[in-house]
Amino acid sequence: MSRIAYVNGQYLPHADASVHVEDRGFQFADGVYEVVAVYKGQLIDEKGHLDRLERSLHALRIAMPLARAALSQILRRMVRLNLVREGLVYLQVTRGVSPRDFPFPYAAMPTIVITARNKAFPGRDVKAATVITTPDQRWARRDIKSVALLPATLAKQKAREAGAFEAWQVDANGYVTEGASSNAWIVTKDNVIVTREADHNILRGITRMAILEFARENGFKYEERAFTVAEAQNAREAFVSSASTFVMPIWKIDDVAISNGEMGPVANTLRNAYFDAMDQLADDAKNRSKS
Repeated sequence: MSRIAYVNGQYLPHADASVHVEDRGFQFADGVYEVVAVYKGQLIDEKGHLDRLERSLHALRIAMPLARAALSQILRRMVRLNLVREGLVYLQVTRGVSPRDFPFPYAAMPTIVITARNKAFPGRDVKAATVITTPDQRWARRDIKSVALLPATLAKQKAREAGAFEAWQVDANGYVTEGASSNAWIVTKDNVIVTREADHNILRGITRMAILEFARENGFKYEERAFTVAEAQNAREAFVSSASTFVMPIWKIDDVAISNGEMGPVANTLRNAYFDAMDQLADDAKNRSKS
């Protein structure tokens, strides 16, 4: 079965889906997006992603293209139409089509595009990965999940060329902000989990919020504060989080190894907690369908 895309109210063959050449997402990166994981056919952290979509749109003064309930139904239909049991749903909303000019157009209707694809996630046991560091070159409103991803693209390419899984971006004061497509975490020698405060300097990751809750439930101490590259290289553990990686352990930062390449006990506990929650969501959905 060929893939299906949703574009402005139409379900189309993926190969035929397109938007106008003067869409402001193409011309100005004037739009926002969300990526939602699908596990056992269920949308993971859907509410958090739709909450953040609304916040991002509000910050850019773009109207919600659909009622939230309708959008939720479309996301589910896209999962079914594309036969996704494990994978990702991508949702993008732009300000719409208008003759190219910098000020907001008066009458443009938002453009909405949704795609879905299968992607196998690593299981509960996963090998630790490596990260490099790179200067953070992004704009000042990183809390808005904008489609303006050129700095992240350059950082990801730098990581790939270095043979690393991710690039941690570092601000002008030497503090890690976040990964190019993930939030950054360390575990100190005193077993305290540390991740940067979710202000305008980083994206308020939906997976990040879930991990903080799992940390509380498992009795871990945690701090939301900035940390330097040197502190990370001297940490007991490090990991990254995102909708597609959940909790991914890190064993090497630049050329400094902080472990023997195995997942640490804190990352292991949090990764298992995330999988437990996803399995419970899938079981609950299965039970509802039987009743």
